[in-house]
Amino acid sequence: MAYFSARSLILPLLLVTLLPMIYNVNSVDARHPLEITLPEIPQPQLPKVELPPFPKPELPKKLEVLAIPEPEIPEVPAIPQPEIPEFPEIPKPELPNIPGMPSFPSVLQLPKATLPAKPSLPREFPTPSTTNP
Repeated sequence: MAYFSARSLILPLLLVTLLPMIYNVNSVDARHPLEITLPEIPQPQLPKVELPPFPKPELPKKLEVLAIPEPEIPEVPAIPQPEIPEFPEIPKPELPNIPGMPSFPSVLQLPKATLPAKPSLPREFPTPSTTNP
């Protein structure tokens, strides 16, 4: 199969894109037009248009709002609350003492674990010498 490399296209593409920029440098001066004075053209005077005054709108008089009676809310009878019976206290289960079984200490009586001590570091670290032997 043939080997295709995009690098072989970069140089011709660069030349094609930069070549027109070289030719445009000399033709920039010709693009500015010369100053030309144009004769003044008189503008026609249009008459002012006056509109007739608009009549003032007449607002209607205030209307009396009829009083709306408030609706009567009927009384709701009280709902009796059900009584919740009191439950007897449940005794805590105790482990039976089986002969030959070791007794386990409670969690509250276990000693707290201690953390190992941090190793101390020297305050000044040795620096390597910069001189050649």
